[in-house]
Amino acid sequence: MLGVKRMRVLKEVAARGSFSGAADALSYTQSAVSQQIAALEREAGTILVERSARGVRLTDAGTALVAHADAIIARLDAAERELEAIAGLRGGHLRLVAFPSAGASLMPLAVAEFRRRHPAVELTLEPAEPAEAMDALRGGQCDVALSLEASFEPFESEAIAKTPLLDDPMFLVLPGDHPLAHKPNLRLEDLADESFIQGAIGTCPDTRILLRAANAAGFEPRIAFQSNDYTAIQGFIAAGVGMGLIPDLALVSVRDDIVIRDLGPQAPSRGVFAATLAGAYQSPAASAMLDILVEVGRQYENGRRKLALAS
Repeated sequence: MLGVKRMRVLKEVAARGSFSGAADALSYTQSAVSQQIAALEREAGTILVERSARGVRLTDAGTALVAHADAIIARLDAAERELEAIAGLRGGHLRLVAFPSAGASLMPLAVAEFRRRHPAVELTLEPAEPAEAMDALRGGQCDVALSLEASFEPFESEAIAKTPLLDDPMFLVLPGDHPLAHKPNLRLEDLADESFIQGAIGTCPDTRILLRAANAAGFEPRIAFQSNDYTAIQGFIAAGVGMGLIPDLALVSVRDDIVIRDLGPQAPSRGVFAATLAGAYQSPAASAMLDILVEVGRQYENGRRKLALAS
């Protein structure tokens, strides 16, 4: 059985590049670090670290073990926190990750409600693009992650359990003085000759959603500029660089020199879901947060329907 304490030492040796650096980081003596590594090598049955006058270098076995160490240590840390709070939601720490537009819209409501119900639980929230959020969840750096999927490209992983929260429709955003800004019955087909400002294809499904919707409408959209910052995208649109499809969650704050148009039944949308590790023990705090996120998602959609009816 590999010792977790010794794996922590190996992780520091890999990060610092020397026994002395690891010793300083861990408040150990250099001799103690050397003894811990030697003991870990006996447990592993192979050499993990090659020593030389210029420092240390991990062997292939050492590199493989360090690659697993982060997730193993993170899960053990999470288990310790869960045991501390096993009697109920009277303590512990819940780590959340969310993509930026959800972090500015859904998460403030969910965090406020969670704190009202469970004030003793410490919460932390980190922003991350959808793919990065899933990596953080797999690596044990968070307990609940909010992410996105397109209806034609659903996220699927045996390691991750999804809790659907809401559909997030996308609206057309144009400069205030654009000829199409106030055109009646605006359709996607009317945009075939326009330039678009959208996010990077590899980090978020929004641009793939635009491409799919435009292709269905019979044209290939021209991407004039790419940005994952919706505030910046609004700025580019206001300056006349192009137009964009921006999801509802990203329109919490809207400039007064742009126009928001609903494309009606043609409007593409993206799915928002909360993710946890499938098959892993779920802490009472994580379960409570999932319930609250579902409630907040439902309230958000109901509020959107009421606003549509009023208009």
